[in-house]
Amino acid sequence: MKISTKGRYAIRVMLELGNYYKSEDPVTVKEISKRNDISDKYLEQIVSMLSKAGLIRSIRGAKGGYMLTHDPGSYSVADILKASEGNLSSVECSELSGEGCNKKDRCVSIRIWKKLDGAVYEVLNGIKLSDLLEWQSEQSDQYII
Repeated sequence: MKISTKGRYAIRVMLELGNYYKSEDPVTVKEISKRNDISDKYLEQIVSMLSKAGLIRSIRGAKGGYMLTHDPGSYSVADILKASEGNLSSVECSELSGEGCNKKDRCVSIRIWKKLDGAVYEVLNGIKLSDLLEWQSEQSDQYII
């Protein structure tokens, strides 16, 4: 599995919004863009995906922007990556939807892919946005993913 820039930038967006969770002021795409050197247009696509997934909410108006919908401890890295990347399965035939290879019932290697996917999901589900925020605060420089 390879995480695209969409997935990595989605984590950056969530970190930015997590830093302002206790503030009543929403964070604009322009602010996130400037601090992370990512184009506004690309970030708009990412915040749209995160918003559709219910991870963030949009505040309209002159002082509008984006905010987390929940406490940072309620988001796992898996939640963020699923919203931005879609399916995180290592191979098509191991997808949780049950689709994929028609030889799956007789395939021995499917066990490898299911074990791999299980391990990946265990790690990604075990790391919360609040953990990332804590790790970020431990860094002397800005933490970049």
